[in-house]
Amino acid sequence: MQTTLSAQTTLSGQRILLGISGGIAAYKSADLIRRFKERGAEVRVILTEGGSHFITPLTLQALSGNPVSSSLLDPAAEAAMGHIELAKWASCIVIAPASADLIARLAHGLANDLLTTCVLASAAPVMIAPAMNQQMYKNSATKHNIATLKERKFHIAGPAAGEQACGDVGPGRMLEPLELVAALEQLQASRLPALSGKTVLITAGPTREAIDPVRFLSNHSSGKMGFALAEAAAKAGARVQLVTGPVNLATPAGVERIDVQSAQQMHTAVMQRASAADIFIGCAAVADYRVAEVAEQKMKKTSSNDELTLTLVKNPDIIADVAALTYQRPFTVGFAAETENLANYAKDKLQRKKLDLICANDVSSKEQGFHSEHNAITAYWQGGELALERQPKISIAHAIIELIANKLTQKRQ
Repeated sequence: MQTTLSAQTTLSGQRILLGISGGIAAYKSADLIRRFKERGAEVRVILTEGGSHFITPLTLQALSGNPVSSSLLDPAAEAAMGHIELAKWASCIVIAPASADLIARLAHGLANDLLTTCVLASAAPVMIAPAMNQQMYKNSATKHNIATLKERKFHIAGPAAGEQACGDVGPGRMLEPLELVAALEQLQASRLPALSGKTVLITAGPTREAIDPVRFLSNHSSGKMGFALAEAAAKAGARVQLVTGPVNLATPAGVERIDVQSAQQMHTAVMQRASAADIFIGCAAVADYRVAEVAEQKMKKTSSNDELTLTLVKNPDIIADVAALTYQRPFTVGFAAETENLANYAKDKLQRKKLDLICANDVSSKEQGFHSEHNAITAYWQGGELALERQPKISIAHAIIELIANKLTQKRQ
């Protein structure tokens, strides 16, 4: 078994849609993109017409690594409903600089350019960094517009006070890039469920059951859902231990990774840690059976033998053994990957294995489940259920972690 640990950052894996409006402070946005990417975020940029007079799309594209969007009526983009796709893609929206004009249009719910349209079409949190002349900022209309945005749960970062490009001195300077990074990190941390101080143990990926030194039995699990859960739990402030079968995935930031091969190895790794965990999530596709006797040498095909018979024996039931713990039992969450009768099989597993929660997904669809970047899940617990429609696995993971955190809070009350 191998254990590795990688550094954590709150913005790692975040999909930041950065809006840049007209103003001399647009030059700071170039450095802001670099700071976001340093922390593991993916950045896409919407540049307004006013913003394009202060900084070029080519500069922003080179720094972000993605094409820059600017026109609401771009035929090529709108053939695929580009503004809606951008709005759905974003996990958060940052507008820096946000001019007085843009703030006014947002406050009035206008959608007369690509940036304002994306804001209206997105459920992601929005952080605005005002940047304007000090007198414009002090104007009662601007004050009213900012107050309106605050009431609508927009997050206002700044402005700072000081000397301005026009020579005036006063409030209206856009915050510096590192200050905006810190503000966004604080915002994202506040939105995640409170798992600070909790230990979350997760299994992911397939297991491999050896037949001989070169062959094995396995399944199609990619490990992506389990790794997404590990990432979401880490961002929620938990200490995360990820016991994973053989997968080709990078370790999520801040996660302790324990690599195993077989179901028995995974069982051992889990049971060594389960009593010290507050939450256990069994997301791995663990093989139900293993070969009774593994051949010591490669099994050779012969001309006289057209058939091969393997005797299989049951593997230990990891999720059931964790749920059956009588001392320091963690909150236990299972997964049911099914191809039919999804609800019935999941509810039966929930009761039979005495789980606290189970997440059921249909793996017969090529658009979700194994190897897909998307999933759709229905979570069941005693007396309730929650359906999560098809969406990226990381979004599903955040919703599951939030649900688990809520259940833990309810148990304490």
